[in-house]
Parts: sequence; structure tokens; C-alpha cells
Amino acid sequence: MATSLECLPAEETQLRWQRARRLMQALLPDAGGLLLSSPLTIYYFTGTLGSGLFWLPLEGEPVLLVRKGLERTLLESPLRHIRRFRSYKELPGLCAEEGSPLPDGKSASVAVDMKHFSWEQSGMLMSRVPSLRFVPGDAVVARTRAVKTPWELNKMRLAGERHNRCMREVLPGILHPGMSEREISLAALAAFNDEGHGGMVRLSGGGVSPGSASVGESGLYATNFDGPLGTRGLHPSLPFAGDAGTIWKRGQLLTLDMGFVLEGYNTDKTQTYWAGSDPVDPEVQRAHDVCEEILHATSEALKPGAVPSAIWQRAQEQAAAAGYGEQFMGVGPERVRFLGHGIGLNMDEFPAFAKGFDLPLEEGMTVALEPKIGLPGLGMPGVENTFEITADGARSLSGTDWSLIVIG
Repeated sequence: MATSLECLPAEETQLRWQRARRLMQALLPDAGGLLLSSPLTIYYFTGTLGSGLFWLPLEGEPVLLVRKGLERTLLESPLRHIRRFRSYKELPGLCAEEGSPLPDGKSASVAVDMKHFSWEQSGMLMSRVPSLRFVPGDAVVARTRAVKTPWELNKMRLAGERHNRCMREVLPGILHPGMSEREISLAALAAFNDEGHGGMVRLSGGGVSPGSASVGESGLYATNFDGPLGTRGLHPSLPFAGDAGTIWKRGQLLTLDMGFVLEGYNTDKTQTYWAGSDPVDPEVQRAHDVCEEILHATSEALKPGAVPSAIWQRAQEQAAAAGYGEQFMGVGPERVRFLGHGIGLNMDEFPAFAKGFDLPLEEGMTVALEPKIGLPGLGMPGVENTFEITADGARSLSGTDWSLIVIG
């Protein structure tokens, strides 16, 4: 008989459902429940990467409806109410049969993850279930997932340990001047894979990426990805990893920004390397030192009750005081307007450390901060690490030595 590689503990699902329901009552008091379509969010709530719909009523038992893979779903998920379905018109009847009916009445509303329903899907859902009013439930989902359970934190701590070991212990013995960006990114992925890395990291917009290796001015190359580090990438159709024609030479900076994913959970880390013997270019070293200072200061502020937008403002002021106000987090129009982001099943989650993100941090959140400085003609030195917010402050999950590494 087939067995699942892992089954989400039933008590774990209860913790997640309870938090989502509390947030739903606070943010959407008129909603009768959450109806979710994103496979990754379905995984979060059920333990299986389901293709279908997950119904979490405000009260009562959740229901998982799957279009395909019912046998696998039954092996992986601890849910008691799992059914196969084909059409949205079956939704009210199936939920009612499982004892968790959809709300009814003229004022009935259901919260959905609108960012993940396509235009076509949403149109079909509204036409098949016209009695319901649908409201945005994305904030409830984002804030539920932002606070990690002990089960999740254990996975992220292990991912961070392996991530740091690869970046600071394994790769310095493998990388050398003369390698191309592509060779560097492949070598990094091979080292990660030896430590159990799952391959591609997931982004909240639905894409996946292995991260980037950027040599010298590649770090300033214009990119449509909303991050500070530039990269030429493999090709315009694959703008990540690294260019086979860009060679890391002595006297050049290498910025390696690659995530590590273990059993679905990500950590994020940027490590900089210098090709050749000391001394490192003084301008590169100073910018890197400033980034370290900013990371130390801002990570010390990562405590329950702290406000992300205020931490972002503090970082900008610190960069400006060091003379990098116009080069912080990129140069020119390519500058990004944030310091970091939440992280978990997606590489980029709630909250962002940016203007407008004023909800206080909570114990159990995991975030990545990534101060970087663009240096025309040289590249983009900087640091990034993943932190767990504890009652006493931040704990770095991806190492505590953030210094630039020289490779002869």
C-alpha cells in the first residue's frame, strides 16, 4: 500500500484553522467562512497540494474538494471531509452533505483568495453560485500564514542552518575566479541539493526561481523582479541564475542571492565574495560594512510590537547618514522601496518592510532583511538573512557571520 512522505499532524491543522477564524472574525465579521483555491494555501491548511477548493467555515468541519488526485489527498491530509468534484455548481451540495453548508440568505458572504482566482474562475464561480456574495480574504490568509507554528519553525531553523553552511563553509571551497555566473549558480544549487534543498523556491506571484549569481556590474543590471539585486540571467526568457558569458575575474565582486527550501519552507540569504587576495576594493568593503551595520541595527529592532514601516525608515536614514541615500537598495529608477519581507512557504510573504506596513510584528513571524548598496562600476555589495521573531527579539536562522568572504 502507498504511504505518504509526510502527513500534517491533525493538531497542526487545528492551530492554523483557529488563527484564520480569529482573523476572519476581526477583519471580515460578516463572512461565513473562507473558500480558497491556491494549491499552496490549500497545502498550508490541509497538508496536501490540492487542485480544487478548500472550505473553512467560521464554525464546523472544513471540507476539501479535489478535482484530481483523490487517493493521494487521502494519504497526505488528516482532514475528515474530502470529496471529489468537477464543477463549481456542485459546491453548495457537497459542503452541505459533509455537514458544513455554505452560508445562505441575501446578506451571506464568503471570503475568497482573490489573488489566486483567475478572471475565468471567478466568473464561473459567481455564475454557478449566484446566491453568494464574495469578499477578499487574502489579508486573512496572509496574516494567518505570517505567524509560524512550532512545527513550521523547526523546518525553517533546519533550512537556515543548512543554508548558512552551504554559503559560508561549502561554497568557499568550490567557487574560484574564472567561473561563469551560470557555473557559480549551478555549483551553489548542487551544494544546496546535497543538503536536501528542494530545488526551486516559490514566489507569491506564482513563479519560481533558483535565485541569482551576479558578478560585478551584473548586480546593477535592470530587472523586472521586485528586488534590489540585478542579474542578466540565463536568457531574457529565464532572467535568473546567471549568464554563461559573464566570468568572475580577480578583483571583482560576486553577490550570490539564493534561497534554500526544505520540505516546502524557505530561508533567504545573500552572501558576497571577492575574487583575489586582500585587500578588497575599499569602496566595496565600506559599502558592505554599512550594510552589515544596517542589518545589525534593524534586526535588533525585530521585536513583537515593532512596526515594519518604522524599521524601513530607520534603515533609509542610516544609509543616508553613511552617504548612500541615493544608492540604497539599488540605483536610479531600479531602486526598490523596501528593506525586507516575510518568508515561509513563499519566498516573499507578509509583511513587507516598507511604507504603509504599520501592523506590529508578532512573535513567531519569520522575515528576511536585505540591505544592499549599488556601486556603479563595481556591483552591489550587501547582506541578507532570515530571522525568527521571538519574545526576546530576533534570532538569525541563517547564520550570524555576515562578513564578505575573500576567495583567492
